[in-house]
Amino acid sequence: MSLFKARDWWSTVLGEKEEFDQGCLCVADVDNSGQDKIIVGSYMGYLRIFNPRPVKPGDGVQAEDLLLEVQLREPVLQVEVGKFVSGTEGLHLAVLHCRRLCVYAVSETLGNVDHGNQYQIKLMYEHHLQRTACNMTYGPFGGVKGRDLICIQSMDGMLMLFEQESYAFGRFLPGFLLPGPLTYSSRTDSFITVSSSRQVESYKYQVLAFATDADGRQETVQQKLSSGKKLVVDWVLNIGEQALDICIVSFNQAVSSVFVLGERSLFCLKDNGQIRFMKKLDYSPSCFIPYCSVKEGTINTLVGNHSKMLYVYQDITLKWATQLPHVPVSVKVANLQGLKGVIVTLSDNGHLQCSYLGTDPSLFQAPRVESKEINYEEFNAEMKELQKIIKEATITQDILPQSEKHRDLIVTAEVSPDLDVESQAIDSEVKAEVVPSVTIKVTIQSKMTAQQPYLAVCIQAPLAVTCDRFTFNDLEPGSSETVVLSVFLKGNFPPSELEGNCVFSCNTPTGIPKVAQCKFKLPLRLVCFPAQPSKSANHKLTIDTNKPPISFLTIFPDFADPSEEDQANVLGFQFLTGSKITLLASKTSQRYRIQSDQLEDLWLITKELTLRLEEHFKKQNCKDFACTFSGSVPLQEYFELIDRHFELRLNAEKFQELLSERAIQFRAIERRLLTRFKDKTPAPLQHLDTLLEGTFREVIALADAAEENQANMFQAFTKLKSATHLVIMLISLWQKLNADQVAIMEATFLPLAEDTQELGWEETVDSAISFLLRTCLSKSSKEQALSLSSQLSMPKDTSRLKKNISLFCDRLAKGGRLSLSTEAATQQATVVPGLSEDAAEEAEKP
Repeated sequence: MSLFKARDWWSTVLGEKEEFDQGCLCVADVDNSGQDKIIVGSYMGYLRIFNPRPVKPGDGVQAEDLLLEVQLREPVLQVEVGKFVSGTEGLHLAVLHCRRLCVYAVSETLGNVDHGNQYQIKLMYEHHLQRTACNMTYGPFGGVKGRDLICIQSMDGMLMLFEQESYAFGRFLPGFLLPGPLTYSSRTDSFITVSSSRQVESYKYQVLAFATDADGRQETVQQKLSSGKKLVVDWVLNIGEQALDICIVSFNQAVSSVFVLGERSLFCLKDNGQIRFMKKLDYSPSCFIPYCSVKEGTINTLVGNHSKMLYVYQDITLKWATQLPHVPVSVKVANLQGLKGVIVTLSDNGHLQCSYLGTDPSLFQAPRVESKEINYEEFNAEMKELQKIIKEATITQDILPQSEKHRDLIVTAEVSPDLDVESQAIDSEVKAEVVPSVTIKVTIQSKMTAQQPYLAVCIQAPLAVTCDRFTFNDLEPGSSETVVLSVFLKGNFPPSELEGNCVFSCNTPTGIPKVAQCKFKLPLRLVCFPAQPSKSANHKLTIDTNKPPISFLTIFPDFADPSEEDQANVLGFQFLTGSKITLLASKTSQRYRIQSDQLEDLWLITKELTLRLEEHFKKQNCKDFACTFSGSVPLQEYFELIDRHFELRLNAEKFQELLSERAIQFRAIERRLLTRFKDKTPAPLQHLDTLLEGTFREVIALADAAEENQANMFQAFTKLKSATHLVIMLISLWQKLNADQVAIMEATFLPLAEDTQELGWEETVDSAISFLLRTCLSKSSKEQALSLSSQLSMPKDTSRLKKNISLFCDRLAKGGRLSLSTEAATQQATVVPGLSEDAAEEAEKP
């Protein structure tokens, strides 16, 4: 039990699933009996009046405590008590609805039986509002005596003033965006609010009364020329944050002040808008109320926050902090049953409590600790065991699931071994007679309750799927779902990868997100088919192995024809897009040759060859099979693809500049034409319409050219990725790199899944290679000390990138090894002593 806890005097919970807010609570003598009552309205339309009379502190609500409960059938935004009826100075109840303001008289009828007196409300008058209300304030506007007027602020910034039974006038607040808290200061006869500009603004009632009438949101010419003044603010104070509430304090022993509760601060202002003091809050407040202090010249303030705390401040000094059982949205100070200073709080879900401040002494006494001898050997053994458990738990491999049987979600993708009999290709751009497709069966198994399950199938263009997103009903433990989809080639160019990914996501009943995924490999027959081998080609690669060559009839049974013996050593492939690739196996040596007219077309066939050779020898239980590459890496051909891609990026930049210029010209011509058309005296167009039409055609032509260039750039980027995959494979076979080093190369040369103008492939790869040249591939500590640019921007040309790639291959050839650890980079500086001076100079260039 906390020592600083609000002492419960009386409490109750209002209704079921009702909502309340700041204006729903009011404490006043609503029935003019001389005792305060608690009035509560809810967004469900219920109005309740309580008179708490607990027998002893902490008692719950009794039946006789609820004086009145009535449903008004409209949400209650705010309740206030004041002198709202003409001809009498008695207090009446004003209830603000969204489109209605109602004033009621609350009266007590003496009972004739033992059930006691009865309370009832009588509607005195009501106003139907033309605008949706937000909040209201009241007071003796204009210095009237013996009655209160009402001011309602609408959601669109209009102040509607009512002189009791009649509507007076309405005024729009200047520069309005969203409604803020509103209050009235009788001392200065002004309305004070906080605008969306985070400024406290004060408007005199006399200025509002004599300003131009607000019949519409937009001022017309007649309104500007007619009698009436523009609505001018009296004073403005910028507080730099949104306000939650405003209160006016005018106690006898205290200076008249304006209190503003912000999101992180409490402000106290003078009547002229100057700051008296300000208190920075280290919490998020929810409500506040200033009240009279016992010390002359100071003001006490109650501030509630979202941590269920209630703080008592004397000016800026914290005097008390107490714990509440709920988060208050409204707080009041009342005199109930002769008890002064009762704190009344209301939560957003209807927890109404009357409490007072006090302390609960702690009756707990700590038990006496028995002393006993410490066995250090047992403690050391236990410490070693705990350290062993901690060490095992911090290993990454142990964090990941060890096997599928321990996983709550299992996603599997089964690719059909045969192509679809009837192709499922949709809107394919391939010009082949038949575009094949392959069926994939995705199965989701759940061992838990999966809520909001969602499956996404990711395939890189130019490949496409018939459906890539699936939603399901909630999965029960032990249930499964299966979906079937087809993959086909949509773009008219070969893909860079024949792989896909399935990602399944869901939420547990406790709200924890879960994700499971799996990868699948697509067959080569999806993008190419058997063709006649070609004897001549522009690009040739030779892959060496340490085993005798295998017949293509064995490793390519889906492409080779067993009836043709020639295909045992020579095999032809043709992509659906038209390009041909030839695969040859040497009869005398342990070599395979791949040749084609395009460098990027070699990638898929080369990768498929190495994978099928590894699978073949793995089935033969041959563990020492290896592929190598002893030729020269085709960097010049690779650089041509880089230049082609970069040229298209430059073209895209030029198209964007031209489009911007033509758009500016088009808008300028439009403005001139509109000026001519609005002119009362007709003037010749001077061929502006012809110029407008010509500019429009240029904009359309440039947009079409930019769109075509974008498609060409995507195609060039796909070809560049295929060639990059090929170069990475050749370098890894050439230098016999392990899996970690190949992963570093892939992260260096293939960092982007998509290429954009803001972040392109060239600058990203150049930065990554420069980092490797200054770390693990550096020749001295001087190179390691060089700093890299922290901002990536599109280069002017590709010369620096090509030099860095050449230097990267040169350093690998002279003994450099890829590693991301700093220790290996330091050792590597001494391993590569034989670099040329020219190469060192290139590495030092920024």
